[in-house]
Amino acid sequence: MSLLTINKLTDTVGAEVTGLDPGNLAADDPIADAILEALEDNGVLVFPELHLAPETQVDFCRRLGEIDRSNDGHHPVSGIYPITLDKSKTTSASYLRGTFDWHIDGCTPMGDECPQRATVLSARQVADRGGETEFASAYKAYEALSVELRERVDSLRVVHSLEASQRRVTPDPGPELLARWRERPTHEHPLVWTHRSGRKSLVLGASADYVVDLDLDEGRALLADLLATATETDKVYSHGWSVGDMVIWDNRGVLHRAAPYDPDSPREMLRTTVLGDEPIQ
Repeated sequence: MSLLTINKLTDTVGAEVTGLDPGNLAADDPIADAILEALEDNGVLVFPELHLAPETQVDFCRRLGEIDRSNDGHHPVSGIYPITLDKSKTTSASYLRGTFDWHIDGCTPMGDECPQRATVLSARQVADRGGETEFASAYKAYEALSVELRERVDSLRVVHSLEASQRRVTPDPGPELLARWRERPTHEHPLVWTHRSGRKSLVLGASADYVVDLDLDEGRALLADLLATATETDKVYSHGWSVGDMVIWDNRGVLHRAAPYDPDSPREMLRTTVLGDEPIQ
């Protein structure tokens, strides 16, 4: 079994993990349980310069849970999805510009799928400037609220949509693009997610459009204030990528975004997603 060393990166989110032996990732040992426990404690785990082969990354993620294969066909290895703005490598480059805003994956599924349990990114090519991935704990954001504010937000519900997130990067879409966004249904979620573990987190980010039963401007101002507080600089871990790095985050309780970078940059991340089984409730 690998002997892991875990060192916190900030007081609120993130830890660096060393000592993981890629050769043991397919072995039948307790490493997956140890990593899941560390992920619950830290929200984000950074494995510097691990240099996993795509096949090994998928095998490793299978030990953490069921793998999302809905995007198969974008990469030769099933379970791998390339994240890049290079249009020669992906047809989703324009859509991926939405990742420059804070978000939680899976708030606007096509059906009733649960948000992803965890996301894994590994760096194949990095940007010369920019392109960091930033993380903030949605658990800590809730815990830091005053008693009065908790009482206010605990019962609120928020409508999330793909359109809300995409309008941030394309504010004046044409009719065809707007229709394509609206093919994805809206979803109403509680602002405060009460997890099976008993922990609570805020469900915020680019897809959060408006608060149910609040004045539109008042509700959006509240969401903006909560997000700004949750993502203050001293509460954020910003990961500057090196080729070979692997990062895992708890998508259910961590907000994330990519820092902008040159659209012509060769930056490429390989993503594997571990499916979730816990609805927002």
